[in-house]
Amino acid sequence: MKFTLLLFILYRKLKKASKKNTEFKEYIKNEKVKVLIKTADGKRARLYIFNSGEISSLKGDRKPFDVALVWSDAGTAFKVMSSQDLNKSMDALYEGKLHFEGDANQALWFTGATTFLSGNK
Repeated sequence: MKFTLLLFILYRKLKKASKKNTEFKEYIKNEKVKVLIKTADGKRARLYIFNSGEISSLKGDRKPFDVALVWSDAGTAFKVMSSQDLNKSMDALYEGKLHFEGDANQALWFTGATTFLSGNK
């Protein structure tokens, strides 16, 4: 439940930034990307749709997507994503608790997009 709420809050933050953050608007203005974040069992998931500066989102394990960030379980995903520590994400990749399906370059782009939310850009 916490992970599902976190995914929704992430959408709301991305949507707000797309309206108010000039640098973020510039970052996303030419992108057409669908990013899915989900658990390996597919029970918890959200699709984030970036369409030339517009952001929308759909609940659930949706296709098609350009890249999926697949977490081993909701507890791990919540712990790592809520920490905002990119090193923890890298550790999760190394430990096999996170993997990508699709275009890994789009996953890096999405990670860059989330840095606008934490004030790192």
